[in-house]
Amino acid sequence: QVQLVESGGGLVQTGGSLRVSCAASGRTLSSYVMGWFRQAPGNEREFVACISVSSDSTYYADSVKGRFTISRDNAKNTVYLQMNSLAPEDTAVYYCAASSEWTYRGASYHTWGQGTQVTVSS
Repeated sequence: QVQLVESGGGLVQTGGSLRVSCAASGRTLSSYVMGWFRQAPGNEREFVACISVSSDSTYYADSVKGRFTISRDNAKNTVYLQMNSLAPEDTAVYYCAASSEWTYRGASYHTWGQGTQVTVSS
């Protein structure tokens, strides 16, 4: 199945912006729902956003709605998460994942990337 690799994480100040990317290899992303999840130290993994196969639909966690935007470019085999108005509470390892169904449940995502660290300084 598809392999996923995240990139673009780093350090940003409160109120700043960052875009993380998820590139696929092995298979194309064109048949998968794609999601972003995050996990902060001491916290459980939480859903962030997901996007349908054709980009017709997106869904966001309440904590990021209005600040984050998920997008995908199937021709480039890449999914993105644009993060604006970042706050220290957004500090976490961000993971992309692929699913065969429309869902925000992490357990339903069958393929995961290794994660990329996003740190928001206060």
